[in-house]
Amino acid sequence: MTTPVPALNFDLDLVTSLEERAFNAWPAQKSALCGGWLLRLSEGYTKRANSANALRPTAAFAETLRIAEDFYARHGLPTIFRLSPLASPESDHQLEQAGYRKIDRSLVMTAALPQQTQSTPDVEILAAPNHAWSTGFAEANRVPEAARAAHDRMLAAITMPAAFATLSDNGAPIAYGLAVAENGAVGLFDIVVAPAARRRGAAARLVGALLAWGKTQGASSAYLQVQADNQAALGLYRKLGFEQQYEYHYRVRA
Repeated sequence: MTTPVPALNFDLDLVTSLEERAFNAWPAQKSALCGGWLLRLSEGYTKRANSANALRPTAAFAETLRIAEDFYARHGLPTIFRLSPLASPESDHQLEQAGYRKIDRSLVMTAALPQQTQSTPDVEILAAPNHAWSTGFAEANRVPEAARAAHDRMLAAITMPAAFATLSDNGAPIAYGLAVAENGAVGLFDIVVAPAARRRGAAARLVGALLAWGKTQGASSAYLQVQADNQAALGLYRKLGFEQQYEYHYRVRA
C-alpha cells in the first residue's frame, strides 16, 4: 500500500522557504526546471544534489517522470526523486507503481535561536574550507576518494555566508560541521564526529558554536535535515530545542 507524502497540515510558505534555503546551502553543479520540478545534477555525489525535487504541489507528473528519467540517463546517473510536501501524493503513488522504492525517510527541524549564545574556544570556524578541513571532513564523513573532487567543487559553489567548523580535543580534530546563513536563518549540515570521540558531547559543542556563528550573521532561527532513524542525532537536536516541521523521503529504482 502506498504511503503518500503528507499533503495537508503543513505551512506551505515555511516549507518553500526551507527548501529554497537548503538548495542554496548545498548547491547542485547543474540544474534544470521541468513542470514545477527542479532536476539537480552534481556528478552523482549525494542524493540531495542529484535528484528531482518538487517546487510546488502539482498532480501533473507522468510527463515529468519521463523527462527526469531521460535527463539522468543522459548524464549516466540513476533517476532519484526527493519527495517533500511540495510533491503531490499522486507523484509518490505513480513512482511506487513505476517500481521506485522508498528510502531514507528524513525530518526537517527548526529552532529559534536563544537570545544569548556562547562561542566555543576549541571550535575553529573558517569562512571557506582549507585543505585541512576538506581532507579531515572527507575522512570523517567517509567521502569516497573518487568523489572528493566533486565534493570540493560543491563546497566552493556555496554562495551564501558559510561556516566550516572544526572541533579539536587537545589539538586533535575530532568533529566537523558546516553551517550556511541566509535571510535570518542558519542551516546545519553534515555534523560528523570521529567514532572514538562520540558520546562525549562533541556534537553539542560543535552545533552550539555554529549556532553562535549564525547569530553573528543575523539569524534568529536554525534548521536542519536529519534521517528519521538517527536516534542519537534526534535526541541531541530535540534537547537543543529543534522541532519537526515536515518530512521527506527518496524514491529510487528497486
